[in-house]
Amino acid sequence: MNVTVIKPGLLSSLQDAGRPGHAALGVGRAGAMDPPAWQLANALVGNVGGEAAIECTLTGSSLRFEQAAVIALTGAPIAAHVGEHSVPMWTTCHLAAGSVLHLGGIASGCRSYLAVRGGFDVPALLGSRSSDLHAHIGYAHGRALRAGDVLPVGTTAPLAGSAAGGEVQPLGWSLDPQPWFDFAQRPLALLRGSHWAQLDAASQRLLFDGKFSLSKDSNRTASRLDGHTLQLQTPLELISEAALPGTVQLPPSGQPIALLAEAPVTGGYPRIGQIAMVDLPRLAQRRPGDTVCFHETTLDEALTRLAAHRQRLARLLGTIAQRLEHT
Repeated sequence: MNVTVIKPGLLSSLQDAGRPGHAALGVGRAGAMDPPAWQLANALVGNVGGEAAIECTLTGSSLRFEQAAVIALTGAPIAAHVGEHSVPMWTTCHLAAGSVLHLGGIASGCRSYLAVRGGFDVPALLGSRSSDLHAHIGYAHGRALRAGDVLPVGTTAPLAGSAAGGEVQPLGWSLDPQPWFDFAQRPLALLRGSHWAQLDAASQRLLFDGKFSLSKDSNRTASRLDGHTLQLQTPLELISEAALPGTVQLPPSGQPIALLAEAPVTGGYPRIGQIAMVDLPRLAQRRPGDTVCFHETTLDEALTRLAAHRQRLARLLGTIAQRLEHT
């Protein structure tokens, strides 16, 4: 089975769990910017092997499904329809052969995920099918999707139910997106970085009490934060050290940069903070102009929240699998 890209959208790419463990080779992780949304989309179509899905940014793609398919949409709210039939999010949908799925604008948030049963079966590199747009690794040398791309879909046993006559057939149940999408855009938890003490007193206060806005120059590598200009007490000359998603750096401009999925493996700017891993998907869903603010947390608090989040997600993934078995 193949899926043909008719319109790629603003920035759509294939993403899975990424490439952890290759920093020694200079290769970053990449992967889905909102991992829980990616996992839930795959779960809703019955994928269990970490299959690649399409990550849409701000606007979605138009895609032709050459054969009948089972799909799911999660993440940021996005308009979706096949012909005159709307396609709901956070549930499983059967599409007939020849269906053209149109994904429109994203109403709030930044990134939506489209999973298909069987996954997009492009060649894997270093154990992942993710497109690293910064390092040019992955499908078609790590580029975004283009019109005319033909994406193969893996072969797997069908789910119960079928679509006919071009109609969309969703299941009779869906997930509540509220726990998995930050509609309220609450403050993000931030730990003090190794160079936090080098900030002057006013900048230390602003980092946790001030409001920033997401710059239009943000991408999958980093979120640039406009607004308050932060300053060090004295200039620092640093050698490059290991860098990770969530690290908040302070370049000479004084505008913080929060590293994201395609973060480089090393960096030389002062590290003034580290965003709690559990809150990185929430940052990934901020769009240019959205407010970004932080509240201080500790390592113990961040680890406790992450463990609880992972347990809740694991329970939901198990529940989805059970319900699909009895569909």
